[in-house]
Amino acid sequence: MDRIPPMAQDIGSVDQLSPKMLAGSTPPIIAVVNQKGGVGKTTTAINLAAALAELGHPTLLVDLDPQANSTSGLGLDPARARFNVYHLLTGEASVEQVMQPVAPARLYLIPSHIDLAGAEIELAAVDARESLLRRALGAVPPHNIECVLIDCPPSLGLLTLNALTAASGMLIPTQCEYFALEGLRHLMYTHQLVRSRLNPRLAIAGIVMTQFDARTTLAWDVLASVRRSHPHHVLETLIPRNVRLSEAPSHGQSVLEYDPTCRGALAYRALAKELLER
Repeated sequence: MDRIPPMAQDIGSVDQLSPKMLAGSTPPIIAVVNQKGGVGKTTTAINLAAALAELGHPTLLVDLDPQANSTSGLGLDPARARFNVYHLLTGEASVEQVMQPVAPARLYLIPSHIDLAGAEIELAAVDARESLLRRALGAVPPHNIECVLIDCPPSLGLLTLNALTAASGMLIPTQCEYFALEGLRHLMYTHQLVRSRLNPRLAIAGIVMTQFDARTTLAWDVLASVRRSHPHHVLETLIPRNVRLSEAPSHGQSVLEYDPTCRGALAYRALAKELLER
């Protein structure tokens, strides 16, 4: 496996998401994060949230990406929402005012909007600007929410920093390609910085390998490299390349609603169960 360099080991002590975080009285807040685009981050956020809700766990998905792909991918028009995550961050609206029910049952969404693109500049002078989302979400979300997922933008700016400061865990979708490995190193370093300066409880919920094509040697080589460097963090569930995963957002549905029996839907159900059992 000469063409794939060894990954850097995790910097310092890295905790995993403990079972108590999923079973305790405070709902876990999981930031779905990767600064590299095209790795399946939003696909994972949408379909994992839908799978958790389908399993009977009321779940809140926070779309923190100005592109609003999670919002449109679940059938909501970002331009039609009276309130969105921008109003939540600025204190103009509460969680109860912003969140909306979507399919399947027990799934709620805080929509995003292109207005959020200017938030990093607008909020730069605000005191404790990296904690705005944590304060807005509060200690216990409404509607008996049992899990909160945050779809982060594909960057490590102020919005992603807000997600990591609010979160109890990071879920890292990683594409089975060489360049994704480089991004993973930077993300692990960011994790340690956030733990040391802003959020000491931030754990690694897991690294999930996406767009896995079992027919290619490269996919297996990348998987082996990540498992060797992060043996305690790589999840067993592999998300396959699946055309249904690409088609579902154009219909405003999760893949579990669009094609419940396809390989992509089965994989995200398995991922949800694995996270609940870890």
